[in-house]
Amino acid sequence: MIDEQQALVEAGQMLPLMEAFYTIQGEGAHTGRAAYFIRVGGCDVGCHWCDVKESWNAELHPPTAIGEIANGAAEYSDTIVVTGGEPFMWNMTPLTSELRSKGMKIHVETSGAYPLSGDWDWICLSPKKTMPPKPEFYEAAHELKVIIYNQNDFKWAEEHAAKVSPNCRLFLQPEWSRRDTVMLDITEYIMKNPRWQVSLQTHKYLGIP
Repeated sequence: MIDEQQALVEAGQMLPLMEAFYTIQGEGAHTGRAAYFIRVGGCDVGCHWCDVKESWNAELHPPTAIGEIANGAAEYSDTIVVTGGEPFMWNMTPLTSELRSKGMKIHVETSGAYPLSGDWDWICLSPKKTMPPKPEFYEAAHELKVIIYNQNDFKWAEEHAAKVSPNCRLFLQPEWSRRDTVMLDITEYIMKNPRWQVSLQTHKYLGIP
């Protein structure tokens, strides 16, 4: 039974579901819009400032059939955000096909560290230094969101901005624990480089998931 379940996970027919919830998108281009979040377990990118470290170990989260996941989403919203963890550790094609059959708009938030799979309306690429993105994400990304922890991250942001398509929207977001330290730097940087925009974790200010 375990081997059969593992085969379904590897095929993308089941996914280690950490949580799923209806809320307001708090970050990036779609800030302020209602969306249903599907948080998939499993991530080995290892960001030291990650605020969802409980998602890292996929074995802690029950393999869940994609039909069950999609049916739950359909009860709440027509906009779905798949996040993690790192979603592309798993084959996302079956899940997006299931969601697409229900007429959903499908977004994903990713580091881009694993190969791209699935059919997406919006890809938010948030590159991490420990495991840089796969090349295919630069052309596919609709949104580049770089987390700013210190001054070196501005250079990191520009390196990735040079690789994405001209239509990709560019965001700088303060790392939450450093927001009071780096926000003035971000503000000044964007005023000098206005192709960038500020992204804030507004859901944390609102006190919602």
